[in-house]
Amino acid sequence: MSTTGRELTLRLRLLLALGAATTLVLFLAYRGVHDDTVPLASSSAPGILAVDTAENALRTAHEVVRDSGPGGDMSGEFHTQISVAQQSLALAAAENVIGVEGRHDLQTVTGLIAVYSSWVERWGQEDQEALHGAYLYYAEQVLGFQEEDGTDGDVLSRLDALRDKQLDEAERQAAFPWQLWLGWSTVVVLYLALFTALLETQRFLRRRFRRPVQVRLLAATVVCALGVPVLAWITRRAQSAMTGSVDGIRVPEADPDGIPLDADRVQEALADAGFWASLSDWVLLGGAVVMALTVWGLWPRIAEYRFRGPR
Repeated sequence: MSTTGRELTLRLRLLLALGAATTLVLFLAYRGVHDDTVPLASSSAPGILAVDTAENALRTAHEVVRDSGPGGDMSGEFHTQISVAQQSLALAAAENVIGVEGRHDLQTVTGLIAVYSSWVERWGQEDQEALHGAYLYYAEQVLGFQEEDGTDGDVLSRLDALRDKQLDEAERQAAFPWQLWLGWSTVVVLYLALFTALLETQRFLRRRFRRPVQVRLLAATVVCALGVPVLAWITRRAQSAMTGSVDGIRVPEADPDGIPLDADRVQEALADAGFWASLSDWVLLGGAVVMALTVWGLWPRIAEYRFRGPR
């Protein structure tokens, strides 16, 4: 009694089940990493660096105020730096790293900068020594140069708090939590099971039908053998790039000239983020190809036994 047809059918069902499960889990695990690469590259990192730029510009502007002396003579550099700060905050708002909360914080900071600038302007125009010192004190209190216990409503404190929230979001995007470890571990198990089942099915066909190679199953095996490792390598590269980018901007840059360099490094590390993310669609296509080649390779043999009785 021949059991070849039944064994082929069982193998086809096993291969299709493993192919579908591997494709689905790989798709979810891949998207779990790469859905965050583009936001990190295009939004979170630029938003953090924009806040750094604004804070450095404000500190530079106040250095101009202090260096101008008691006479209050200021060059246009003060207004230039205030303009840089405002433009940087507008960019940070456009990046929208933490949503409504961040936009509200930025609106508050922008209003405080206007208050700070008005105190500086009055300081520069005041001739009376007492009022002159008072206006400077008020300006520094709004900016955050006059540190007092329990105060966190000045410009610099609010910018620091906003940056911390943005950094938390960037770190979340670059993280590889246990859910992803579980997902990719499952991918490895399913991939090995699928690859082994494909090899065993080819060995079975070779033994039963005396044919050295089943081309369609061989093609399915090649797609499986190459596709998953390549996607895993790309994911590891993307994860390393995200982690390195966040590490590079975790500490605020004290040198204003260093911020563009940090931005260039992030842009270079995550230059392929969009391409990496787009490959998730190819996971589904690749899985469909493997399953189609499997059916194409086995079904003609199964059909030969479909209407035969046991013998």
